[in-house]
Amino acid sequence: MPEGPSIVILRELIENLHLEGAEIIEVGGNTKLDKDRLLHQKVIAFKSWGKHFLICFSDFALRVHFMLFGTYRINEEKESTPRISLVFKNDVLNFYTCSLKFIEGDINEVYDWESDVLSNDWNESKALKKLREKEDVLVCDILLDQNVFAGVGNIIKNEVLYRIGVHPLCTVGSLSMPKVKELIKEARNYSFDFLRWKKEYTLKKHWLAYSKKVCPKNHPIIKEQLGKTNRRTFYCPICQSYEKA
Repeated sequence: MPEGPSIVILRELIENLHLEGAEIIEVGGNTKLDKDRLLHQKVIAFKSWGKHFLICFSDFALRVHFMLFGTYRINEEKESTPRISLVFKNDVLNFYTCSLKFIEGDINEVYDWESDVLSNDWNESKALKKLREKEDVLVCDILLDQNVFAGVGNIIKNEVLYRIGVHPLCTVGSLSMPKVKELIKEARNYSFDFLRWKKEYTLKKHWLAYSKKVCPKNHPIIKEQLGKTNRRTFYCPICQSYEKA
């Protein structure tokens, strides 16, 4: 599943095409959405919020969510049929194996940009307030809560928890206040590291815990499906103890 940084990269790639104000002259794909609604619409902006890619028009937006296996192609095609294909005068955007939805009205009234860890509007104080209201939630689940940390996915979750030395089965309420603040800071910090490494094609080289057999201190890494989210979790029981929280 693409995490927030990957969606930011997609947004930047498409922004470089300078399609703002451009008209959609043809719509294809096997989506069941009303494709005719998009025909001859002019794009106002491209935005990203967490794991959502948004193509904005005057009074609605098309939300693209890549789920587990979604992909895209810009000015090229895969052999499979796209979920939706948007044709402009000089460019084509193809989206595959994704979920599509129309978002009605003003996009700014629908999305809370302050909860996006990669947004310039990210609000650390608001994240802290939300965490105080979720003290019984496991940290391995809270990091994947898109209402708190929009854009954080499973890789970021694992790496943040290793960085700050917190066991994934700690609850939010069991953490000291300095450790809660560190968790919030690292969720954003690592997301920007992820973005930079992804652009450099070096992301995997920097993993400390995710998909590893041993941690950087040569301790064995445990792999389990943890939390209500039941996502793959890699952790070092020595470096990430309950006591350190």
